[in-house]
Amino acid sequence: MKSEILIVGAGPTGLVLALWLSKLGVTVRIVDKTAEAGTTSRALAVQARTLELYSQLDLAEAVIARGHKVVAANMWVKGNPVARLPLETIGLNLTPHAFLHIYPQDEHELLLIGRLKAFGVEVERQTELMEFSETADGVSARLRGPDGRGETCEARFIAGCDGTRSTLRGILGTGFPGGTYRQVFYVADVEATGKALNGELHVDLDEADFLAVFPMAEKGRARLIGTVRDERADHAETLTFSDISSRAITNLKVEVTKVNWFSTYHVHHRVADHFRRGRAFLLGDAAHIHSPAGGQGMNTGIGDAINLAWKLAAVLAGRAPDSLLDTFEAERIGFARRLVATTDRAFSFATAEGGIADLLRTRLAPIVLSIIPRVESAREFIFKTVSQITLNYRGSALSQGGAGPIEGGDRLPWVSIGGVDNYKPLAAISWQVHVYGAAPADVVGWCADHNVPLHVFTWQPAYETAGLTRDALYLLRPDTYVAMTLPTGSSQDLARYFADRGFSA
Repeated sequence: MKSEILIVGAGPTGLVLALWLSKLGVTVRIVDKTAEAGTTSRALAVQARTLELYSQLDLAEAVIARGHKVVAANMWVKGNPVARLPLETIGLNLTPHAFLHIYPQDEHELLLIGRLKAFGVEVERQTELMEFSETADGVSARLRGPDGRGETCEARFIAGCDGTRSTLRGILGTGFPGGTYRQVFYVADVEATGKALNGELHVDLDEADFLAVFPMAEKGRARLIGTVRDERADHAETLTFSDISSRAITNLKVEVTKVNWFSTYHVHHRVADHFRRGRAFLLGDAAHIHSPAGGQGMNTGIGDAINLAWKLAAVLAGRAPDSLLDTFEAERIGFARRLVATTDRAFSFATAEGGIADLLRTRLAPIVLSIIPRVESAREFIFKTVSQITLNYRGSALSQGGAGPIEGGDRLPWVSIGGVDNYKPLAAISWQVHVYGAAPADVVGWCADHNVPLHVFTWQPAYETAGLTRDALYLLRPDTYVAMTLPTGSSQDLARYFADRGFSA
């Protein structure tokens, strides 16, 4: 069976890759060795940056409607809340989605599968990658189907979205350095009552087992994520919810009435040595895994998929050389490594044992956390980091120039004023040019000649506040990041940008 892209793994990363490619007219085949989509709510958090990008496929509103907005995060010590971080007000002028959104992965996957079916693409279940090899113009993959019989699938490229035990990564032989946290995690979906069941996020910082309470859309239902620190960790596979220490649960005043699902697991922190080898790519957990601190994992995999999709589509359509695909690894591997380091520090602080660690969490942390809500720069830094809106591709081969605080590779600042939302045009998966003020006549002409949408916004002081420069030229990539920005850009600058890289808009 011939397809342009073979996607191995139908979790959120693989499904999003298939969706974006299908939207761009690329034929895909997506296989997964499991018999059905996930039935447990593993990853929960959908960050603001993911929701921004989801607008390109009309997914944002559906995800928001089905999930739960978390407008604040609360830190507890010794049975009392010591700090509240109001996410909604912090991000009010930074993103259209100034909140942490909770949408269980099992429901998320079903939504993506349904949207993929609308493109005529079905996930092929109980179908496993056995081996693959490169050919003169693509790859030849050996698959084993549900009946146990083998078949050959030919494609132009192959994408491994097949999780932490990635078969494709194993075939490629790329290293996966890192380690495993000593602590054992537990996760439980429960029905409960108490102060921590008020629809906000709650985290306990006591000497007891670490615990975070994530609210779900259904009232009185929550996800508990905690650690097991003592000798019970040696028997993680046989633990039940009743075996888990009740100290942290008691400290957060959570009264569990029913346990719908419970599991224990170890957490790893690893990043593959390479995200690309020839015609093969690694994305999501196949490429990087880290602690659940900050709810970054699934969102990072989705970011991988969107970054790669438009580049594959451009190369397959003959609008760009193969070298464009090299920027996938260059842009995403650096972010993955920084993310692993950041979440590792946060997780280590939250779960460290010993008297000094307990003192820092229960005495010093409450003081610092109580101050942060009153310091605007600190509040914004936390929100921007967790929401992934600060992620940038500065230094990429695709990034050029600078105008004011905005540089090539940055996320375009969001501004909505007087009924005009500068993110509305970004729903189109295409190159486009933005000018805030007046556009030079030659830029207008170049955009018309090359079918590149030009959006000119009447200058407002709010644009300057957001970091945009009056009359500057902003060339935006199909994934909405700034490719090039210049204080006084011209048609020659636009032409040179594409000519230097050997591709067209």
